[in-house]
Parts: sequence; C-alpha cells; structure tokens
Amino acid sequence: MRAGQGVVILSVILLMIGVVMVNSAGLSVSSEAPLRLHDMVSSRPAILALLAIGAMWLGSRFPLRLLEVKVGGLPLVFWTVPLALLLLLAVYAPGIGRRVNAANRWLDIGGFAFQPSEIAKWSLVAAIAWWGTRYSKKITSYKSGFLPAILIVGFICGVIAVEDLGTAVLIFGTACILLFAAGCKTLHFVSLIPFAVAALVRAITTSQYRMNRLRAFIDPYDDPENVGFHILQSLTAISSGGLSGLGLGHGVHKFGYLPEDTTDFIFAIICEELGAVGAGAVLCLYAGILVLSFTIIRRCKDSFLRLLVLGIATTIGLQATINILVVTSLAPTKGIALPLLSNGGTGWLLTAFCIGLINAVDRVSCSTNRVENWHTSHA
Repeated sequence: MRAGQGVVILSVILLMIGVVMVNSAGLSVSSEAPLRLHDMVSSRPAILALLAIGAMWLGSRFPLRLLEVKVGGLPLVFWTVPLALLLLLAVYAPGIGRRVNAANRWLDIGGFAFQPSEIAKWSLVAAIAWWGTRYSKKITSYKSGFLPAILIVGFICGVIAVEDLGTAVLIFGTACILLFAAGCKTLHFVSLIPFAVAALVRAITTSQYRMNRLRAFIDPYDDPENVGFHILQSLTAISSGGLSGLGLGHGVHKFGYLPEDTTDFIFAIICEELGAVGAGAVLCLYAGILVLSFTIIRRCKDSFLRLLVLGIATTIGLQATINILVVTSLAPTKGIALPLLSNGGTGWLLTAFCIGLINAVDRVSCSTNRVENWHTSHA
C-alpha cells in the first residue's frame, strides 16, 4: 500500500468518526432514542461525508500539471488567490452575504452556503507552493523573494482577520512555514515579529468579544457564568470522560451546556463519550496522516509538488493543533474547526479534495521513481 493511500484511509476513518460524533453531539433532551444507525446513515453529516469521499477521489485523480497551466501568462493556481479575495469581500454584499454569530463569514448563493475563508486557505497553499518553486533562485532575497509573497499573504489575512482571527492566524502560520521550507532566511521572519505582534494586539484590543475570550483564557473562573462559561464547560466535559468515557451517546454536556458542541468543540464531546482512549485514537489518526505525508514529501522529486503536500499537511496538522489547544484551554478560544471531524460542509469537501491531491502526488512520484529505477537497472 502506498503512503498516499494510507493518508486517504486514515482520513476516511476520521470522517466516519466525525459522522458518528456529530450525530451524537446533535442529540437533544427530547430525542426518542439515544443514537440509531439508521438515523446516522441518513443524516446530513453522513451525506456530506459521502460527498467528501467523492471529493477525495476527484483529488486523487486530478491532473496535477493542470495547476501550473498558464492563463493570461500566469498559472492557474495564481488566479485562485484574487478569486478568493473577491469572495472574501463579497460576504459584505447585501443579498449574498450571511451574518452568523455576529460575524460576516458566509456566502449564500442560490441556497448554497460556504465560507470564502476556506477557499482562501487552500488557494494560498497552492499559490505559495508555486511562488517558492517559480522564484526559487530569488527566494533568499528579502526584496524580490520574501517581501512580495508575505505582503500578499498579509493583506488577505488582514481581510480575513476582520471577521475570523483564528483562520487568519492559521493561514499566516502555514504560509510562513512554506516560505521557510522554500528557502527564505530566518532573519526575514524575525523582521516580521514587530508587525505581526502589533497587528495581533490591534485585532484583539479593538474587539470586545476577543478581549472577553482573552479574559476567559487567562482566568475562566473570574466570570464563570459569562465569558468563562464556554471553556469551563469544555474542561468539565473532558474531565468527566475519564479513561474510557461515558459511552457513545451518553454524554450530558451536549444537552445545552456546551456551545458549539458539533463544530469547534466536538473534541470535548469525544473526550466525554469516548474518554482518553478515544481522544488518543483521534490524535494517532492525525499523526498518521502527517507521518505518511512527510514520507511522500521525502520521496517526491518535484519542488512544486513537495511544497504543495507540505502546505496541505501543515494546514491540517496546525488546524487540529490549534483546535485541541483551544478546547483544552491551552489557547484562547478561536473559531477553528477540527479537520474532518467538526460538522461542516465547505471545510470537509475542500479538505478531502486536498487530501486526494496528496494521494495524487504520491501516485505520480511512485510512477516516476519506478521508471527511473527501471532505466538505472537496464543501463
């Protein structure tokens, strides 16, 4: 079995766990049965999971060189960035922009709702991978290699941060890792620290709800009935699960105690119902995806594809890490979902497609290596 196929299998397992746990977390006090297989199979998360598996298959069969096909003198991956920016600004347009939880993060076009920040997240991964390959000889230069890329990333992250600081931090962190892997110097990133810190401080201090989240992180017991309520309920759910959990469907914090239990805080429900054993299994699945992805990176000889896989794996790993740190109160609360587990449409589909791309890269790399080995053995 190839490493790429292993990544797909682990991802499908995460999706299946996500279907089960989202259905469990979605139970209400008035539910007639604790959790029935028939209800899960016909549920919205199950349908989305099937669509995500389809997206994964499409990604696995995607012609990778199409990403570098030039349109108007620039590769296709480059044009996804201005498209993503246009969609990000469209959330403020009357009629198509949807405001949820006091934030303009959604577009609703013809009954199809999605978050443009998800498109921007993956678009920038591909665009930076192309930039690091196309300007590999200039990437060590601050002015012609590093600065143009980081300015574009910074601008898009600034637009996203107005409504979604967590996703902006995730995208910026992934971009920095990719640029460093492409060859940018450490000193380049050091020069960013004052600007990044100033931007982060401003984003937090100019928003009351972000200040409340920071207060809850510092001392949730200072206001346990208000700003600290969310994180305290999350910690209580985690601790009540113990080693083996209360049993699937038998958690109690989903019954109105823990907000966002099917989305950002699904990991707390996993800990409560499946215990440390279930939570550890989930962590092992993510670790397996990362290990197999880095195996593919080491084997791949194409610079663009190496950076592409690195960007996808880093995004998934960093996003999962941030989410778990938030749920366990090791980081301030952010609107970051747990990849392939938290209830979602756009997130599941795009993440699954990108995981399929990892498999496609592995398939191409294995084919190339076999041909080279054949020529070597017959030389």
